[in-house]
Amino acid sequence: MEIRVLRYFLETAREGNMTRAAERLFISQPTMSKQLKELENELGAKLFIRSNYSIRLTEAGMLLRDRAEDILSLVDKTEAEFKSLEETNSGDIFVGAPESEAMSLFAEAVYSLQKNYPKIRCNIYSGNLSDVCERLDKGLLDFAIVMSYVDLSKYNYLELPMKDTWGILMRKDDPLSGKNAFDVSDLDKLPLICSRQWIDQESPRWLGSAAKDMNIVATYNLVYNGSVMVKAGMGYAVVLDKLVNTGEGSELVFRPLSSVPQTEMYVIWRKYQTFTPIADLLLQELTARFC
Repeated sequence: MEIRVLRYFLETAREGNMTRAAERLFISQPTMSKQLKELENELGAKLFIRSNYSIRLTEAGMLLRDRAEDILSLVDKTEAEFKSLEETNSGDIFVGAPESEAMSLFAEAVYSLQKNYPKIRCNIYSGNLSDVCERLDKGLLDFAIVMSYVDLSKYNYLELPMKDTWGILMRKDDPLSGKNAFDVSDLDKLPLICSRQWIDQESPRWLGSAAKDMNIVATYNLVYNGSVMVKAGMGYAVVLDKLVNTGEGSELVFRPLSSVPQTEMYVIWRKYQTFTPIADLLLQELTARFC
């Protein structure tokens, strides 16, 4: 299985059209078709269901798409790492991060390093905790910023001097906006807008078996989209503080969940990880700041 052909396959899967994919990769459509047919023969599985105007993935095709994304990400990262070995003043750093105010501390460290090494490029992958840790474990990331309920024994880590506060985001004209804070027990009375991470990881810790009885009217992956739904009057979003503008002129307000402890934040990386020179310089910068 050639890397080049995997790129052909992935581009075709993304476009849903072989002709457009071939144009984007600057090869002919017959060449693309021939290479993908040979890939199907090599794998012994049909990857696409073809129609006159589009193609869609079979179950085997969806499996290969997921694997190809990981494989090609690792290939691209490896190529970037070897390129960065030639110079210590440039290179790519790959970081996984949730939506958190703690990202500002990490960004300040990167910016400080870029003053001396202006050719550094920081690549941020945003996702929920399980996605970020999975990519770190696969070697697709150099560092990850995570919350405290990660099994830290699996990683090397630095604790960040900042904690996140959970609370409720609501419209400013809502009658409940007069409350200074909420208790976890108040959540079962509200139509909630929640992230998948909160549903899977936080709510069972806070609520135990009662978590399954929550009235969840919508979910989000990006807090901005959650705030849009709050503005529309759909419900109350469970969010971390300082990720949405709730200042003067905003339609929204944030009220903390007083009974929920603040969440510690960490920078983690794999044990026995071999860093590129530029990633090692960033680790030195982070250590100087947070140790």
